[in-house]
Amino acid sequence: MYIKIYFNDKPLFLCDRMTDEISVYAHHDDAVLIDEFSPHAVNAMVHEMRQAKVHAGIFIHSDVAALKKAFWKKFLVIQAGGGLVANDRQEYLFIFRRGKWDLPKGKLDPGETLEQCAVREVKEETGLHQVRLESPLLTTYHTYDESGHHILKESYWYRMKAADGQKTVPQQEEQITELRWVTHDGMGELLKNTFPSIVDVITAAF
Repeated sequence: MYIKIYFNDKPLFLCDRMTDEISVYAHHDDAVLIDEFSPHAVNAMVHEMRQAKVHAGIFIHSDVAALKKAFWKKFLVIQAGGGLVANDRQEYLFIFRRGKWDLPKGKLDPGETLEQCAVREVKEETGLHQVRLESPLLTTYHTYDESGHHILKESYWYRMKAADGQKTVPQQEEQITELRWVTHDGMGELLKNTFPSIVDVITAAF
């Protein structure tokens, strides 16, 4: 079992053992590996992940839940919901925001469920009116700094279906400048200019 947290584009794995995916990173000279679970070790890993020279982090401990709890204490945790939206032609909806291809998502409002949040954000950011949530895909984690806070965003992703014939309108207030329906085969070019967590969503879906 492992949890992957992105610091910008760099993954930190909280894991109870080496998997094939994690081992690929372990062989890099600029990867940090820690297997001593202590407050000092957790602080050290967070510090190392912020260094430009570090490519990836691997923190191994038998209790991943305890690791998660310790790391989560270092951040202000924000939850968000988003969707991989398909139409009847098996095309998938991407948004272009701040120079990157992305999928529609946004922060959880008070009183909402994550499912309600995901559908609302998809509708707001794309202009779609008829969107049906189908099933959970995965949860991604990434960190960033904002207004002096160290933020950890938990993004809950869902498969969704949109009825054909709907007009799409990019939400300009969220700096979305383009919406594009693409087939699975046509995603390659977009995925060259996206976030690693979005690649993880697509990998989970297919």
